[in-house]
Amino acid sequence: MAKLVSGAYGEALFELASEKKTVSAMLEEVSGLQMVLKENKELSVLMNNPKVSKDEREGIIKEVFGGRLSDDLLYFLILLVQKGRYAHVEEILAYFTDRVKEAEGIGTAYITTAVELTPAKKDEIHKKLLATTSYREIEVIYQVDPAIIGGMTVRINDRVVDSSIKTKLDKMERSLLAVQLAE
Repeated sequence: MAKLVSGAYGEALFELASEKKTVSAMLEEVSGLQMVLKENKELSVLMNNPKVSKDEREGIIKEVFGGRLSDDLLYFLILLVQKGRYAHVEEILAYFTDRVKEAEGIGTAYITTAVELTPAKKDEIHKKLLATTSYREIEVIYQVDPAIIGGMTVRINDRVVDSSIKTKLDKMERSLLAVQLAE
C-alpha cells in the first residue's frame, strides 16, 4: 500500500514540476526538505499524532515551511495532510527524487559485499555498471554484510543479481534435500 501511495503522489509531484518546467528547482527543494525531515524527527511524531487534527497539521505545515518552500511544494504538503497521506511523506519525496534521476538518466545501484571493497574494485564495478546499463551516470551505494559470506548482491530498481556465497549454499542445500527426498 505504501508503495502505491508513494508512487501515485510522487509521480503527481514530478508531473507538476515537469509541466511548470521546475524539475531542477523542485529537486533541490525536495532534497532540502528531506534533510529537514530527517534531522527533525519530532516534527514527524507531531504530524503523525492522531490527537492532532488535520487543521492543526495544516497550520503546522504553514508555520514551519511557509515562506521557506515554493507554493507548489507547500500546498503539496498540505494536500498530503488533507488526504491523510502525510505519514508517507518521506517515501513520496524519495520516489520523486528517484523519478527525477531516472528521467535524467541517473541510476542508483545498491551493492552488498561481505567485506569492504578497495577503491580500485569500486571503480571497476562502477565502470561495469555503466557499461551494462542504459544510464549515463550511476550512483553506487555500498553496504557490507558479513552474513553473505562472499560474492556480492547488486540491486538496481527492482532487478537483483545475487551472486553471494550464502545464496549459492542455500540453493545447494535445497537441491540436496530434494535429492534425498526423491530417493
